[in-house]
Amino acid sequence: MLKECRTHGYFRLEECPICGEQGRFLMNEEELDKLGRTMAGVLRHFPERYGLRMNKQGWVDLEDFINEVRNKQRRFRWLKAHHVLAIIDTDPKGRYQFRDGMIRATYAHSVNVELDLPTRGIPEFLYFPTTKEEKEILLETGLMPSDRKKVHLSKTIESAVVAGKVRDPEPLIFEINAKAMTDEELVIKKAGNTVYVAEEVPANYLRLMEEEEIPVVDEEPKIRDREALKNREEANKPQV
Repeated sequence: MLKECRTHGYFRLEECPICGEQGRFLMNEEELDKLGRTMAGVLRHFPERYGLRMNKQGWVDLEDFINEVRNKQRRFRWLKAHHVLAIIDTDPKGRYQFRDGMIRATYAHSVNVELDLPTRGIPEFLYFPTTKEEKEILLETGLMPSDRKKVHLSKTIESAVVAGKVRDPEPLIFEINAKAMTDEELVIKKAGNTVYVAEEVPANYLRLMEEEEIPVVDEEPKIRDREALKNREEANKPQV
């Protein structure tokens, strides 16, 4: 469920995790899921299906997006800008951005985009899931994009495990020496709260982690709403 607190903004719980206010209802779980899937598809893969123009940095006009979704999906005839902004603001992975009346996805594109994402503050190590069948090949060739335009790396081992479970219930994990890559001027960009992207990762920056180093993860780790709201408030404070 997606709601809005008058004091603390948007949240995805029954009540505001900071003050306990019931908040204004915006959309239910089914609507949130369907609209989220539409946003992902349009902003990552097929803007032309909705008659939208995407610039080279992946941005599309928010009002154009809203109008086209209303036209093509009658279930969303009530859609307004604040519904989309609420999804962007509360997305636990930071998959979308809003700026100057435009929205975009921050990663996982299959269309050609030139993302102007931050390159500072990259962690010393990042992680990438693989399978038993592919590990030897990747240790030899390194990581290259497949169905996406970039190699997607995870901030934590847990996030990499969750990503890997899509293909293998017990994925293997590569540790990437991100510091060594950036020291050698190989660019890594921060694309979301737990996602980083690179054009490629040469094999000499990979280390296959031992089985005992990989934690057991039953479900996707989530950013707590309280922590997300706190971070949002800190980010919005005026800089001195």
